Amino acid sequence: MSTTHARGLVPSRMRSAILLPVGDEGRVEQVEQRLIQAVTGGVLRTGERLPSESELARVLRVSPVTVREALGLLRDRGLITTKRGRSGGSFLTEAADPVVFARDRLRGLTRLALRDLGQHYAAIGSACVALAARRARAEEVDAIRRRLAGATAHDDHEWSRHLDEAVLELTALGQSARLTREQMRLQAEFSPLLALIDGERRKARETAFRRVLTAVERGEARAAADRFAAATEADLVNLIEIQQDLQQVVTQP
Repeated sequence: MSTTHARGLVPSRMRSAILLPVGDEGRVEQVEQRLIQAVTGGVLRTGERLPSESELARVLRVSPVTVREALGLLRDRGLITTKRGRSGGSFLTEAADPVVFARDRLRGLTRLALRDLGQHYAAIGSACVALAARRARAEEVDAIRRRLAGATAHDDHEWSRHLDEAVLELTALGQSARLTREQMRLQAEFSPLLALIDGERRKARETAFRRVLTAVERGEARAAADRFAAATEADLVNLIEIQQDLQQVVTQP
């Protein structure tokens, strides 16, 4: 187990989301993109050793040859380096900067694609928290609140990972395996972009999530769903503003 993971800095549910099976239609490019998502989401960190080829093949349900080719593409990008020997393996390089990747991805998304992703995320998340309001115990919700409070001292990017974990824990309280898996898949795609929302905007994100927690704790399913949807819409507005800033920088002479 890596030191980073042992210290609890890597959200366990986010790691599980990244390593969901690719499926029968798996391709080298899909495995490559899944691993890039792990980088952009901070699930895999600079200097960390990746799971072995055989382990990645097992959890992603693709052949070892597919994994080997995908790792070769990452090596060509300069994102990983491979060391031989007993303590060898594939390690993330300094070039694997999650903020850079997230900015590049946000800059390249169309406004329609960004909104579509956010609306899908809001729809699934709202359904999950509505179920959680009906099924979760008050002490389970309070435990999430207390863990999030303990993350306030972290920098913006690290804090965003803690919020990701809190969202996944809350949606899992809905006790729907299918919805939770879909939320995990969407969050692996959407969370790297949300991590770009920092500074004063971070306070608004936390306040909005705490309002969702309160509705779930009170058993108010409709309010929980509405608040989750409203929080996601606010996130989308922020991301569109950030996207505009990034695109202006590119077009400046």
